[in-house]
Amino acid sequence: MNLDKILDEAIKQDASDVHLVCENKPMLRVARTLIPVPNSKILTADDMSEFYDYLVKGNVEKDEVFNTTRKLDMSYEYKDIRLRVNISLSDDVPLCTLRLIKNELPEYESLGVPDIVRRMTYQPQGLILVTGKTNSGKSTTLNALINHINENQNKKILTLENPVEYKHHSKKSLIVQKEIGKGRDSLTFSDGVKNSLREDCDILVIGEIRDKTTMEAAIEMAESGHLVVGTLHTKSCAETIDRMINFYEVRDQASVKYLLSALLKLVVSQRLLPGTDGKLVLVPEVMVVDNIVAGIIRKEKLSVSEIEDAIQSNLEKGSIGLINSLAELFVKDKITLEQAKAQIEEKNLEILNRTIMQLKIKRDK
Repeated sequence: MNLDKILDEAIKQDASDVHLVCENKPMLRVARTLIPVPNSKILTADDMSEFYDYLVKGNVEKDEVFNTTRKLDMSYEYKDIRLRVNISLSDDVPLCTLRLIKNELPEYESLGVPDIVRRMTYQPQGLILVTGKTNSGKSTTLNALINHINENQNKKILTLENPVEYKHHSKKSLIVQKEIGKGRDSLTFSDGVKNSLREDCDILVIGEIRDKTTMEAAIEMAESGHLVVGTLHTKSCAETIDRMINFYEVRDQASVKYLLSALLKLVVSQRLLPGTDGKLVLVPEVMVVDNIVAGIIRKEKLSVSEIEDAIQSNLEKGSIGLINSLAELFVKDKITLEQAKAQIEEKNLEILNRTIMQLKIKRDK
């Protein structure tokens, strides 16, 4: 089975991912739909072993990581296209998931990310978080944001990624990208963050905050007068706060809440939905951390509903509630009403309907 031909077809069809699984045809994800590669055959265990050898190319350290951890994350280049590759096992046979990274970053303005997120990058210090579930476009938003800073601000930007996806080149800023993992530029995210304190960077970008150690290092970095931009796998702004606090033991949570309330500047949580025109539409929820939100974070018992209410009542400062985003996209005919309703709890349907009515009245005036 020729991997080059599969990748050529993926590029031709503008696929986001390629799935290579034993006893299945090679599959492409095109606009969220899985389709088989035309005229392809069912993959055998031998095919999968050949794919593994082709991608790893005899790299001893990568092979050791895979054999030790039973998984491998790596980057790969094909015809000037960067791929994010994950290799794991199923029934002791390798399976491969390849994400195609577009060479050209979309303009930040074209993504549908609210402008407040871009404006917050001019903060001299603090913590900004881009969150969302897998395949919600976090990496694209993060890299478009880095590119915008690179083009418009005179800063030293240090990124920690696993693997490096978009390759940035210094423009108005000086940019350094480091890949995380055994045999790479830094062993762990937390190691990379700790070392960044000695690298005189202005802005630190952490590809993924996934544990307490990395969270502590990010907080220390923000405390020491730097701007830290990171991502978390959470589905809402309120869940993000809850996740960060729960990295810590109960006895330490009060002090962490105090630090977060002082250092956290903004959380943007995003979702991608198939739009009425067939293209993916970004649905943002934005929480600007003002005195009211900071006060809620410091409370002994964190209330998700209080945070959601605070976002809803803080629209003039740049916060955007999920319901507002959904209502606006529906009124603009970018998503259907059924899609909007599917993204919220039943108890909020009345608020959604009311918000839609208000937006229509405002539009028709």
